[in-house]
Amino acid sequence: MSQNLKSVQEHFDAAAPIDVSETFATWLALVERLRARLAERFELTRDPSSEVLESFGGNGGPTGRVRTYAGPEIDWLVHSHMENAALGFCNVHLTVWLGPQVRVPHFGMALGAFPHGWVYLDSVPRSNLLTDTDSFDRYYAPINARWEQIRTENTFLEPFVSRSAFVRAGLSPTAHCYMAPPDSRTTDLVAEIAEEHLERWLGWVDEAERVPLEEQAELAASDEAIRRNIAERDPANEMGDRFFGPDMTTTLVRALWGGDRVLARAHERG
Repeated sequence: MSQNLKSVQEHFDAAAPIDVSETFATWLALVERLRARLAERFELTRDPSSEVLESFGGNGGPTGRVRTYAGPEIDWLVHSHMENAALGFCNVHLTVWLGPQVRVPHFGMALGAFPHGWVYLDSVPRSNLLTDTDSFDRYYAPINARWEQIRTENTFLEPFVSRSAFVRAGLSPTAHCYMAPPDSRTTDLVAEIAEEHLERWLGWVDEAERVPLEEQAELAASDEAIRRNIAERDPANEMGDRFFGPDMTTTLVRALWGGDRVLARAHERG
């Protein structure tokens, strides 16, 4: 149990330096395929605030990139990575925060290695599912059997349990959050789950009823508070401090939630 409760930093520090460049390249390619699929479905414009984050770090050390987008249906999309792959660390993000025109859960995905493989994939709740039983019954209950199947049939997956109570509070009941060997068993399974989840999520968006206009501002405010709190309270921000310094980490965290955005939010567009 104590091993399961190690932080990202502790896993990284306890391991001998192992080059995870191959895993990093595999995660990048998967996320790029999913991002391209999103670009087919949604109108997206890159937010100018992230252009300065197209490339940071380097000189033989850690590097990173953050690209953020917005559009009529998408309040904030983050496509990013940071890595020190030669020494055993990488992290790749694709998160999609919908505008308040629908109540579909947001799309959350992060893949990494430190140096063991790490996977997070979730339908980020926008409400308290204990009271919003309509959302629970529509989006979570129907995929519980698939969640259970993945957990029981793939014994090489080890649940990753954060010591942070806040992080645990943010996970849905069907979240996938695992550590696993960084080999083809893991990467093939993650590609299958991720592509399946994205197509299902796109179907949810297409089938969703529109939120009444008078309710959208409140939902948008709640969405931004969730996004900001998740970004600012992430214990793994310590790895950003270590690799890039606290000032750059502050800038990166603000990019994740849209603190310096230039484009209008989805509900503010005409």
